[in-house]
Amino acid sequence: MYRFKLLKWLLVFSVFLAGCDETPQNEQYSTFEAIKSAGKLRIVTRNAPTSWYINADGQPTGFEYDLGRLYSQYLGLEPEFIVEDSIGDVFNALSTGKADIAAAGLTVLESRKHRFLVGPAYDSVHQVLVCHRDGFNPEGYDELSEVTIRVVADSSYAERLAEIKQNKNTALAWQETDRFSTEELLEQVAEERVDCTVADATIVKINRRYFPELRVMMQITDSQPVALYLPAGAHELQTELEAWFKQFQKSAQPDRLEDRYYGYFREFDYVDVSVLKRRVDKRLPRYKKFFRVAAERYDLPLTTLLAQAYQESHWDPDAVSPTGVKGIMMLTRNTAEAMDVVDRTDAKQSIMGGARYLRRMMSRFRDEVMNEDRLYLGLAAYNIGRGHMHDAQSLARQLNLNPYVWHDMKKVLPLLTKKKYYKNLRYGYARGTEPVRYVQRIREYQHILGNELE
Repeated sequence: MYRFKLLKWLLVFSVFLAGCDETPQNEQYSTFEAIKSAGKLRIVTRNAPTSWYINADGQPTGFEYDLGRLYSQYLGLEPEFIVEDSIGDVFNALSTGKADIAAAGLTVLESRKHRFLVGPAYDSVHQVLVCHRDGFNPEGYDELSEVTIRVVADSSYAERLAEIKQNKNTALAWQETDRFSTEELLEQVAEERVDCTVADATIVKINRRYFPELRVMMQITDSQPVALYLPAGAHELQTELEAWFKQFQKSAQPDRLEDRYYGYFREFDYVDVSVLKRRVDKRLPRYKKFFRVAAERYDLPLTTLLAQAYQESHWDPDAVSPTGVKGIMMLTRNTAEAMDVVDRTDAKQSIMGGARYLRRMMSRFRDEVMNEDRLYLGLAAYNIGRGHMHDAQSLARQLNLNPYVWHDMKKVLPLLTKKKYYKNLRYGYARGTEPVRYVQRIREYQHILGNELE
């Protein structure tokens, strides 16, 4: 239903009720005039990591949250998010007039076109069968009847299993539930409470960071478009939605949303994630209080500081690199002196010094730099040094890129390895790919830690 890499942005114009121009009598919706008069756009979504959720700061976030917010802003309306528990409830909110639009990672299915208008498609996904890595692993459709499969009711997953049963394996059976979300079913598979489930590949990709025991067995669909849905009679709102989406596609916003929510994912590493989860339990408790104090004192996200320290040293206060940096935050001698750190192997001193230094790097950027961009630019400067970061920003300007947006800067930094570019820069050559990987890994660790520390 939803996917993390927004590789293409497609514009799919609305699909009306099959063979019918009239709204079914049991469908209710607000006219566009009524919506404008109310001053708000009611957006139904689901509590899911790619749709809508509450972040570590207690604020709503998510890709489809931002999508709905931006469309509301275009209309000059306040967004009102209605969070439902199931896909069935999402569509029920549309059909009963409770919501004006659905943004919940919904794939385009023929069965849905008969009752709703389909808005712009903003992504595409494919479904996969997911099982426990140590359990029985079916290798083809003929073996699916050998495992218990549980999926979300009223979902595209259940519809696909019905197609497989009809065309590939008549013995196939599965359970449907409206009590659990896709994410909860993946957790059940990881805990071996059920053999397998079906989910979008991107949902699995994010959840394997939390549950490394999950294993993708097979792809069971081709790519399917993901779109916004509207009530069957909401043609005027649909027209406005299409007009906004055309503008949206041409702006820098799609790339920024992609980077914000999905830019940190790399290839899954079972060992890496498993080791991190063990160290959260075994190693982190000794130092957690120091991280909390440092994060509060220097106004940094706790999970970012934890993730940075894990990237630097795996939370080992005695860590030493071949170049002489040492401690939990891997400080150089000069940086330690500047941050008043006497003993770099003292965990408390190192954490406080590292947090102070990160805040200093972040403060070097002008006030209008957005919070997330400021954080990522600061982390990159922590890794590569402020001088090389300044060079990269100068180069960004020469290339007509924004030196204060991380999405642009992560394209520029690797150019510091190329003589064509670095020969004219003040500080010269630098291993510019390192800060890009550094920030990417910190963002990924931060994502996992946010879940582990809940």
